[in-house]
Amino acid sequence: MAALDEPLKKILGGTTAKVLAEHLDLHTVGDLLHHYPRRYAERGELTRLADLPLDEHVTVVAQVADARVLKFNGGRGQRLEVTLTDGSGRLRLVFFGKGIHKPHKDLLPGRRAMFAGKVSVFNRKLQLAHPEYELLDRTADDGDDAVSAFANQLMPIYPACQQMASWKIAKAVDAVLPSAQDAVDPLPESLREGRALVPLTEALLKIHRPATKADIADARARLKWDEAFVLQVALARRRRAETQLPAVARTLAKGGILDAFDVKLPFTLTEGQQKVSQEIFDDLATEHPMHRLLQGEVGSGKAQPLDALVLTPRGFRPMGEMTVGTEVVVPSGELAVVDGVFPQGEREVWRLVLSDGSTVECDDEHLWIVGARAAGERVLTTRELRGDLLRADGRPKWSIAPATPVDLEGGEARPLDPYEVGRALGDAGGDRPADRVPAAYRNAPLKDRLAVVQGLMDAGGLPAGGAAVYRAAAAPLARDLAWLVRSLGGRAQLHPVRDGAYDVYVALPEVSPPFRAGAPERAVSRGSAGRPEDGVGFRRAIHAIEYVGRKPVQCISVRHPGHAYVTDHFTVTHNTMVALRAMLGVVDSGGQAAMLAPTEVLAQQHHRSITEMMGELAEGGMLGGAERGTKVVLLTGSMGAAARRQALLDLVTGEAGIVVGTHALIEDKVQFHDLGLVVVDEQHRFGVEQRDALRGKGKQPPHLLVMTATPIPRTVAMTVFGDLETSVLDQLPAGRSPIASHVVPAKDKPHFLARAWERVREEVAAGHQGYVVCPRIGDEEDAPKGAKKGAAGSKGAAAKASSPEDVEEKRPPLAVLDIAEQLTTGPLDGLRVAVLHGRMAPDDKDDVMRRFAAGELDVLVATTVIEVGVNVPNATAMVIMDADRFGVSQLHQLRGRVGRGAAPGLCLLVSEMPEASPARARLAAVAGTLDGFELSRIDLEQRREGDVLGQAQSGVRSSLRMLAVIDDEEVIAAARDEATELVTADPELSGYPELRIALSALLDDEREQYLDKG
Repeated sequence: MAALDEPLKKILGGTTAKVLAEHLDLHTVGDLLHHYPRRYAERGELTRLADLPLDEHVTVVAQVADARVLKFNGGRGQRLEVTLTDGSGRLRLVFFGKGIHKPHKDLLPGRRAMFAGKVSVFNRKLQLAHPEYELLDRTADDGDDAVSAFANQLMPIYPACQQMASWKIAKAVDAVLPSAQDAVDPLPESLREGRALVPLTEALLKIHRPATKADIADARARLKWDEAFVLQVALARRRRAETQLPAVARTLAKGGILDAFDVKLPFTLTEGQQKVSQEIFDDLATEHPMHRLLQGEVGSGKAQPLDALVLTPRGFRPMGEMTVGTEVVVPSGELAVVDGVFPQGEREVWRLVLSDGSTVECDDEHLWIVGARAAGERVLTTRELRGDLLRADGRPKWSIAPATPVDLEGGEARPLDPYEVGRALGDAGGDRPADRVPAAYRNAPLKDRLAVVQGLMDAGGLPAGGAAVYRAAAAPLARDLAWLVRSLGGRAQLHPVRDGAYDVYVALPEVSPPFRAGAPERAVSRGSAGRPEDGVGFRRAIHAIEYVGRKPVQCISVRHPGHAYVTDHFTVTHNTMVALRAMLGVVDSGGQAAMLAPTEVLAQQHHRSITEMMGELAEGGMLGGAERGTKVVLLTGSMGAAARRQALLDLVTGEAGIVVGTHALIEDKVQFHDLGLVVVDEQHRFGVEQRDALRGKGKQPPHLLVMTATPIPRTVAMTVFGDLETSVLDQLPAGRSPIASHVVPAKDKPHFLARAWERVREEVAAGHQGYVVCPRIGDEEDAPKGAKKGAAGSKGAAAKASSPEDVEEKRPPLAVLDIAEQLTTGPLDGLRVAVLHGRMAPDDKDDVMRRFAAGELDVLVATTVIEVGVNVPNATAMVIMDADRFGVSQLHQLRGRVGRGAAPGLCLLVSEMPEASPARARLAAVAGTLDGFELSRIDLEQRREGDVLGQAQSGVRSSLRMLAVIDDEEVIAAARDEATELVTADPELSGYPELRIALSALLDDEREQYLDKG
């Protein structure tokens, strides 16, 4: 057995080895040698006690300033309190009961020692309760030379656990360090010399027992290269092995279903879509399995201002109110879910002016489905439209089609007959600015909206040539009428006449006459009614594109094959589409494609959207289906037995070319006729085994397309997804946040928190509203037993504590009910404050939400229920209490609730964590950006990389001990190049036996299996 494979039990004894194995996952000599120090303490200088993170296990080096024994419980109990100092801060140690005798003897004022324990808070001061310690200097009699030698040493501080302190791990390392001489060096000598890296044996000795800081730097540089290079060799061999596997080449067939589908598309693909599609089709045409990651198929970067409108089933809502999970209306009239929200900071904004006078604002990269008589349908960016806006004769070149009319339901009562509402408004002449169509009758079903229009037109409208016209309506009513006409798929044009009034020219589809039946004198000739430019439907020409200025913007992705949605004035906009075309290409080649979705809701949405997009092409073999079509089936766990049997039959016979499903797809009963392509949506939601089980259903390995809408840093793509080729659509550019975000250090600077409440009052005084968010509700059912209440704790709880240890419990998260009470009697006294949380009765919750939306409340103290429950553009301030208790994405979603209207937003992240703690660093980073790409880096830095070759990707146990995926991009990129070159020249590594040994150590059974699964 090699020295580094020796079990620790043989060298350290059973007890120590058991603790190292159970709590630190260290089993062999090699494991322990690769358990590197986290940092180093110089014995001649003290650690800054002010930097200690709360609730983490730490090791500190400090000097005893004071020690005293105190009595409690009427003299029956005693405790030892020791105060440490380092010149910049102080830390209290506390020992109880019989455990005080030895430390009382050892920890005398002036003594220096290492202490290890978990940082907690008592009476608002940091402390270590019952820490382990190791004295570092005994007496002054040791001689000046000895003291000087001791002071100049670098002490390694190891990642430790409660059961084994850092210095005990150091002693264990001392016992195995001689075995470092037997370490096999995996780096080829030429690489080592070319990069000026020290040998592995030297690196291990220097990392554990450095004489100087230069030793540490040399060791780190070498050990990072070990991890990066061995990992990249493994991935390079994996990529090469994929090219050796047999797969059915799926070449594009001319005149097939893909061509028929492309002909049906109302637009041409963008340059980016064409490029990525070509990469995919090139891969599919090879005789080895495609392994490709498609990043960002979400139309990222095509942004609109936060006050732009998006059509939802309840009516238009501001872009700034869009959240993940919001249902929106797509141009075909069906519903789809927003699956990504990407704030883009401030950008240059442009305004499209359409032929009916309506306007839409967007950034220069926004995509529009436009048509022209000569060019047909295309997808163009705003920038492209600006450069090619007019024909040679000066007339508009491009026009935009209307969206399919849909029923809306704003949820408000409609007690009056809609037709009579229109008549009443029309009879009044609409000459009063207050005359408006009530919101309940605008956000209403189609028949009700048409009835309102007919009532208005019957009362105040007339035929006008080939159209109808409503004369001299006040501006608000004129705009409402135009809105209703556009919502019905028609066209409305406003012409100013006098005193701010407008004539509204109306053209509606044949099925929606502007006048009620029985009024022949008002009949409209359909000969030229609303004839638009180029004579196709009720299209609107783009007359001009005007510069608006810089505005806060964001973009959304819509989970729908067309990725389109409906924006202001029922204008169709669009983002991107690639995956469906790849599936159709495989079907053309005689194969089948399977799309794996993480939830039933999303699977159903995908299925409905795909069949809608394909139309008769999705009805192959069915009555009325296209001759070149195929069947698209859905397979989920909740399907009825008959539907499930039919779906399984369609798959095994090959009748169904496309299947969309959930985990139900990977069950043993599911068999395919010829599975050619697996598309995995939202890949991070699936385990390795699940992906592999589906891929294993092909006669030969199927091609794999992995999709993610999450921005992935380049280094992560080279490691976590290093065996996949990467295609990127529209990566998110950095943007400046329109919402001012600040961290409020409530413990270090309590006056900052006082100022936060002043800012909330100032926003309310300016006519705005605010949120206060807490992690917990705070009722009896919710509070843990014996926990302290509120921010400052409860005297009663402390009094009832059976011992001081009970009071040392970690403070529970701040609660809505407690904070609301403190605010209403304190800093927000006099404001209209209400609470909102998930345990409230539905009626009470609805009432609070309604009152806040109506402006009847100033401040809402709530849990995270406001992420999706309340949307108030007038809310400009948010204070998030205990912000360190929330994740990056949750903080991002929460702060998106403010800054939606014209006024800027303010988000204050309140935390009691010390300034140098990781939690505070995370909050500072979140406060610094709204860019999704940067936030993904922050989130990754918090979670770390996980085991990039193993199944557990949560960061708990990583095969990367020295290498940081985020920080070491240059090393990773260089290692990838070196590894690719080496594997190309020597695939079997026959000339590198040491590297083969290192790979074997890296690729234990579990990780080898992972790589086989891809």
